[in-house]
Amino acid sequence: MSVRVDGELSGGVPGRTGRARRALRGPSPDAVPALIARACTLVGLLDIAAGVFPRFRHSRMHALAEVLPGSFGPFAAALSLSAGVLLLLLAHGLRRRKRRAWRAAVLLLPAGAAAQFAYRHSVIGVVISAALLAPLLRHRGEFAALPDPRSRWRALANFVLMGAGSLVLGLVIVSVHEDRMIGDPSLADRISHVLYGLIGFEGPVDYAGPTSWTVAFSLGALGWLTAVTTVYLAFRPEHPAARLTEDDEARLRALLERHGGRDSLGHFALRRDKAVVFSPSGKAAVTYRVVSGVMLASGDPIGDVEAWPGAIERFMDEARAHSWTPAVMGCSETGGEVWTRETGLDALELGDEAVVDVADFSLAGRAMRNVRQMVKRIERAGYETRVRRIRDLGEGELERIRRAAEDWRGTDTERGFSMALGRIGDPSDGDCLIATAHKADDPPGPYGDLKAVLHFVPWGADGVSLDLMRRDRSADPGMNELLIVAALQAAPRLGVDRVSLNFAMFRAALARGEKIGAGPVLRAWRGLLVFLSRWFQIESLYKFNAKFRPRWEPRFVVYASSRDLPRIGFAAMQAEGFVNLALPRILRRRAPVPRPCAHAVAERGVRAA
Repeated sequence: MSVRVDGELSGGVPGRTGRARRALRGPSPDAVPALIARACTLVGLLDIAAGVFPRFRHSRMHALAEVLPGSFGPFAAALSLSAGVLLLLLAHGLRRRKRRAWRAAVLLLPAGAAAQFAYRHSVIGVVISAALLAPLLRHRGEFAALPDPRSRWRALANFVLMGAGSLVLGLVIVSVHEDRMIGDPSLADRISHVLYGLIGFEGPVDYAGPTSWTVAFSLGALGWLTAVTTVYLAFRPEHPAARLTEDDEARLRALLERHGGRDSLGHFALRRDKAVVFSPSGKAAVTYRVVSGVMLASGDPIGDVEAWPGAIERFMDEARAHSWTPAVMGCSETGGEVWTRETGLDALELGDEAVVDVADFSLAGRAMRNVRQMVKRIERAGYETRVRRIRDLGEGELERIRRAAEDWRGTDTERGFSMALGRIGDPSDGDCLIATAHKADDPPGPYGDLKAVLHFVPWGADGVSLDLMRRDRSADPGMNELLIVAALQAAPRLGVDRVSLNFAMFRAALARGEKIGAGPVLRAWRGLLVFLSRWFQIESLYKFNAKFRPRWEPRFVVYASSRDLPRIGFAAMQAEGFVNLALPRILRRRAPVPRPCAHAVAERGVRAA
């Protein structure tokens, strides 16, 4: 029998199934915020329509309102438009139960209602706003989520997006009053009028009567919104994404020393751009990064399996506190079972990890003929290999390897998250393995005779896991095969019994889809994967791994709902570096390093062939 103590389990990790836990939870806690967010979107659209379209805001009092002293009518139209745009922007925050979005919506709804009544004398508009304000106040306890980590680069993104939206909406505002235009202004004149109006100046388009005031106030409101929101984002206190502290890293290393042999991805938890939550006893931990509102963990929890539930519970508490979407990428079958049992989440097989048992590896036999011939050919061309621990390399050679790996990356975007450490040669990573290829006959280049690099991180006391593969593009093909074979042959001397290679996404579907007798659905799925391989190396990584006759270990993605999968997939692609929403490099501020170290280099690799 198992007893839960302080969030942990003793005597095993039994628990309810995910389906049973979901049944006990009852209706989704996000149902009310989602409904209110939809209503907020509707009210925002109504406010925008009331401020933009003349026929929509027409009433018997409209003519009087437009000539009230002090241009009160046009001002009310601009206020209605501003409130509508802001409510649209706040709808996403309300859906995620953000407290600040709730506060802003509570202030904006009365303002929009007052503007509609003053300009249109619309009782219905007031009633609609009040109908949304009432549930907002009644369910205020639902909106308690803390703000996300933030940085000032969002100010530029806001300026670009809000500026483009204001330009489009401004063209609509200018064009809907066509019956009161003087003359027939061209599209260029209308665009110029919008641009001038956004910064508070009069443009080339003229209107009959007081309509020019309405257009001017509305355009000014859009420009004001763009400027104020951009300034706010630029000057608000910056809260960068959490990073591992020195104490966190020390505690994680202690857990890996005792339990690191369980998961080949364990050492990647030491990436310093991740945050961590520990179980109440400190015997287990989950590392994660927040990307686009997704709290993304990778691999299994670190530490004692019996303490995993406590760390998972802390992880889920953190996700609920910030209204983040929880997800786990690349956990093992055991990890997936514990995650789904303890949280009620679901799991989906993502692919397979290639693991080579050193004792079973040999270049002999027909199955290894292609690899054997390639390695022999490269060796005859004058290449030699060296496989060593990081601690056995001198600082000068390490620096050359770092610079070579950076320059050979092949893309401007650094890639890797779940299976990449993000650095080479840190003194604390002395147990990492590095395999290098050299060719002394060639004229020495900027990195001496270095031609290719493979970097492995520890996997417990008797294993290593592939981190990155980089090679000089001018070197002969087959450098990666040469170095993997060299690492496997040197493994017994270094006390390594197992080597984890690349992760092959959807490997089972590719393997089954090419066999005789595969059904049309499986063939179609394989065909789609082959097509996507043009950009994401799905098929090529599978075939590269298969050369070394590995055993395949399934890996899973854990998620809350099927509707979250597209969002989780997009966040994972951002984390891995396949989708880059950051500023251009020339405008990007150098990321702070938590603990400056002469040996640490911000270099992130990808386990790719």
